[in-house]
Amino acid sequence: MPLRRALLCLAFIAAPACAARAEDRRRREQQERARRALAEGRIRPLAEILVLLQPRLGGEVIGVELDEEDGIFVYEIKVLTPRGRRLEYEVDAATGRVLKVDD
Repeated sequence: MPLRRALLCLAFIAAPACAARAEDRRRREQQERARRALAEGRIRPLAEILVLLQPRLGGEVIGVELDEEDGIFVYEIKVLTPRGRRLEYEVDAATGRVLKVDD
């Protein structure tokens, strides 16, 4: 019985570590797909996207993520306005077209 408890405890300890490794692997694979897409010209560099959007943003960029949704890369750009409002722009990474703006 003590061995069984020890194995059960190990399973509970190891499960989060395994999940973290799987998440790291998924993130690295997504980063590699993004690098390939940029190298192949299928997406635009973030610097170009920000130059296009700057007049429209109306605040300071406080965060950016590049996600892949249904095979399409989308920049999620978080902006803090001078009045303290937080906005999130979803932008097609290939065209620079704003897909959505959330408050």
